[in-house]
Amino acid sequence: MARVPYLERSDLAEADQDLLARNINLFRALVNSPNAARAFSTLGGFIRHKSRLDPRLRELAILQVGWLARSPYEWSHHVKIGFDFGVSKDDIRALIDDTDGKPTGLDELTRLVLRGAREMTRDGAMTAETFGALQGRLGNECMIDLTVTIGFYNAVVRVLATLQIDVEPGYQTYLDQFPLPA
Repeated sequence: MARVPYLERSDLAEADQDLLARNINLFRALVNSPNAARAFSTLGGFIRHKSRLDPRLRELAILQVGWLARSPYEWSHHVKIGFDFGVSKDDIRALIDDTDGKPTGLDELTRLVLRGAREMTRDGAMTAETFGALQGRLGNECMIDLTVTIGFYNAVVRVLATLQIDVEPGYQTYLDQFPLPA
């Protein structure tokens, strides 16, 4: 159960009701502070809609963060979102295997993105080797977009865990299909 109330559009000032255009539990909790919710949504919106990073790679990086954080909310939401942006069921199984150090059929760039996400999540930063390899493949703009994406979603999983945001019933199927480790 969430540590703050889930608000509805009718609970908000008219000027803030747009913050619940996407009526999910995370946003319903964040709107307890409309200014924080707006700032949060601005960066999240950039990542989803304006970043030049390949959307499939973006979603796999986010999924890697969710997997490592054991975040049911993040994992379930981005399995669904990932499907919308070209992530396949095989990609998700390969992400899990890659995390465990098992061989996969993933291409080199995808494996590098996952490694970068793991390093930032586990160690706080990418190694010089990983950063250099990714920068050489992605260029500076997409490298910034990737770094910001991974950093932001590391913040998101901590917000979700601290606020104890509940997974909506419609997303449970993704947890059932791809359960997080205990």
